[in-house]
Amino acid sequence: MKPLLSLSASLFALGLAGCGEESDTMPVDGRDFDGVAYGESASYTGKVIDGYLVNARVWLDMDGDGQYTPGPLTVTLDNGASVELASGEPTAMTGAGGNFALDTAELAVPASVGPDLDPRDFPLIALALPGKTLEETPSGDVPVARAYLMSAAPGVRNVTPLTTLARYRSLVGLPAGTGDDLAESLSELNLVRDYVMAGDDRAHAYARALVRFMASQIPDGYNDLLGRSGSDGTERYLSPQGVRLLGISLVRQANTVVALVDDAASGRYRNVDIQSLALPTVPLELSDPTLLTSQRVYAQPERSQTLPSNLSDLDLSAELTFDYTEAGRLKSVSADGCLAPSMPELARLISVNGYMAELPTQWLPAAALSSQSRIHYDVEGVDERLEFDWDNRQIRFETTTSCHQHNDVYAGSSELGGTPEITYSWTLAEGALAELVAQLPQPGGGTLTRTLVPDTSNAADQFPGYRLSEQGSAVASLVFDATVQGCALMDEAKDAPLAVSARQPFTVTSDAPLPAGLVDLALELDAREFSYPGEEDSLSTSRPLRYGVLDLATAGLDNVDSDGAFEWLMLYPALGGAGFIDGQPNLIREAYLKTYSGSQACGREFGDLPSSAFARVEYRYQSLSGYLVGLLQ
Repeated sequence: MKPLLSLSASLFALGLAGCGEESDTMPVDGRDFDGVAYGESASYTGKVIDGYLVNARVWLDMDGDGQYTPGPLTVTLDNGASVELASGEPTAMTGAGGNFALDTAELAVPASVGPDLDPRDFPLIALALPGKTLEETPSGDVPVARAYLMSAAPGVRNVTPLTTLARYRSLVGLPAGTGDDLAESLSELNLVRDYVMAGDDRAHAYARALVRFMASQIPDGYNDLLGRSGSDGTERYLSPQGVRLLGISLVRQANTVVALVDDAASGRYRNVDIQSLALPTVPLELSDPTLLTSQRVYAQPERSQTLPSNLSDLDLSAELTFDYTEAGRLKSVSADGCLAPSMPELARLISVNGYMAELPTQWLPAAALSSQSRIHYDVEGVDERLEFDWDNRQIRFETTTSCHQHNDVYAGSSELGGTPEITYSWTLAEGALAELVAQLPQPGGGTLTRTLVPDTSNAADQFPGYRLSEQGSAVASLVFDATVQGCALMDEAKDAPLAVSARQPFTVTSDAPLPAGLVDLALELDAREFSYPGEEDSLSTSRPLRYGVLDLATAGLDNVDSDGAFEWLMLYPALGGAGFIDGQPNLIREAYLKTYSGSQACGREFGDLPSSAFARVEYRYQSLSGYLVGLLQ
């Protein structure tokens, strides 16, 4: 069986452990040393430490999911053979001094099948149970107040907060106990040793603070489950992705926690009151959703002078980056080039309080068609940014460009970080958005105010209607005329990857004359039921495919040939195909902005690319855990 983690020899100096008494004797730093082959009759021993923890659950994580797995458990050897562990992952409860001994007899494999499974090839996991696990302290045994999960890399037999940090640093591709990103006070420590036995007050203080942070991130439901009468720590609650996110968050916050301890200690670590430290509060989204992390916008004609242009003639004009908290809440959108801030889109995001994954279609397409976008894109650096302050119900838009002057947005500086060019604020009524207000400072003085009020008549959550006013006067609206209406599919569309299976008519108004062709507007949807992933399963989709857009201001740009009647076409991965995300089937792959083509038949196959377009937008996604790891590397 291959190890789940290769550890740095300079840090851990891993080797082979002896059998019998030799394998039961563990040095203070918790490492195995060279000796004779590990004997199947020997127990695999170690310690679980914050202080020494009594009555904590510990196990070998042989399937890598971070939770205890009962038997029967099938393990595949390197030679392809399978062995079954009737009792599941070796597990035990710790005793006095945090000591544990795992029965590894079932890891012996018949010679005809393959080599024995070696416990040193698997990480150890330890779980402290609230009210049941006891920490040995100089003043007596103290019950653990809240659950927390710790681990140690394969071959390391002390399980502590510091071994947990070292293991997850390695798992995300960082040096376990070194690296420019690691606080100097941490990199000076041996992260895998028994710091209690060694009398290392500094390491012990760090460990206690890290435990308090780790415990704060355990879900209340898991903590309550483990605290119930009869719970013994074998209950499964977290997903593998959730366990991984807990480790990633520890790595991200370790330096902050350690710095707080250092400041409080002033060199006297034994006396630090860990409970008084104002540790960071970091909510986590342990479901590990897939999130939109970047967009590429192609809206610059390479050979012609005006838009729309042939698809092959559209060149890259902007790149957008989406930044999130550990809870999957949107923090900012930054643009190299120009983005297109949209009050209806911000209203959608406000409806889920910034948690993008709660919107089935996370971010509807938008594109700045100003030729200035490409000019700014060619100069390195961020040119525009949306910043979200959810606690104070405020969004700031900053720009250094002239991309939005046709919408009365004027850059006040050639650098970001000053007075925002737009400040959005909102009010709620019974938990729902009541009003979104945009304040736009004007060059001659004064402020232009725009107000969006949602119109929920017949509207679905992911695509609400609205009424927009400026300086108190109505200027535009989008109102749905009816609820979503399904239709029968044409024969050629029944097995198509995308098909218009439903439509929802809507009406737009404007204080200026509407383009003559902007009639029979409807949101077209692929809202089919599929047997996926298996014949007995059911998956519902709700994929916006096409809708008309009125944008008279953009139509007035010198490089845009339009009367203001546009439409967006959106494409998606085939079910189970490349780029498809299980559990999130409504994530747009790419979108096209083109001239509005009028009413089309419901029930038809969908997916033909337009011959020309004003813009093409490519979407890129990452899991939350992958995104957070990327920030560390």
